[in-house]
Amino acid sequence: MKILFLADVFGVPGRRAVEEHLPGLRERYDADLAIVNGENAADGAGITPKLADKLLAAGADVVTLGNHTYRRGGIAAYLAASERVIRPANSGAEAPGRGMAVVEARNGVEVAVLNLLGQLFLPTPVSPWEMVDALVEEARAAAPVVILDFHAEATSEKVALATWLDGRVTAVIGTHTHIQTNDARILPGGTAAISDAGMTGPHDSVIGVRSDLAIARMRTRLPVRFEPAEGDVRLEGVLLTCTDGGRAEAIELVRVPA
Repeated sequence: MKILFLADVFGVPGRRAVEEHLPGLRERYDADLAIVNGENAADGAGITPKLADKLLAAGADVVTLGNHTYRRGGIAAYLAASERVIRPANSGAEAPGRGMAVVEARNGVEVAVLNLLGQLFLPTPVSPWEMVDALVEEARAAAPVVILDFHAEATSEKVALATWLDGRVTAVIGTHTHIQTNDARILPGGTAAISDAGMTGPHDSVIGVRSDLAIARMRTRLPVRFEPAEGDVRLEGVLLTCTDGGRAEAIELVRVPA
């Protein structure tokens, strides 16, 4: 089976790219399932219920999130009721929503999609290491194919978690940095891994933000308001190929101009 994962959707340009191109990409890659990280869908920080529904309507089977999950009004109640839009499982016991979704792929195979937040350089309520084993055990009991979106800053943490989970999950896909890395690989135990799948949005930018605004904040250290850029929009992510039993066979970079 084939699973298409699109990395962090950034602002209007990223959303528009998903809405216009995801149906065609699913057909082009013969994807049985599509997962989209919507962490930055609302002007580059967070997501709204309306925007989450738009990503689902465009063809995403599951939408994952990250450190900006609760930035927008109304999203807490939405996540509490949603089964296909998930937030990091280590967001804390009182955080609305769920950290795992189980969906049926087009070929009839059940797939568990997990979401975790890294603890290095990010304000993380609960260490992912404290709960990942129990979370993976729960996922494996529910589905033979298990995909983890690990939304984390540090490459070392992403590599470490993928290595720790090798042979127990189908794939560990890193998100958050918006820079697609060149380390897509199959680990010895049959788990696919990549440090970061990239960004779906404007690449003529500083990780999605207008370059002049990002540079102004860095140079002056003043609270410059960020705005999404517009140029060189492309969809980035990975295409996974795995057996129905959940062992990864291939992971390919996806980089498609919009």
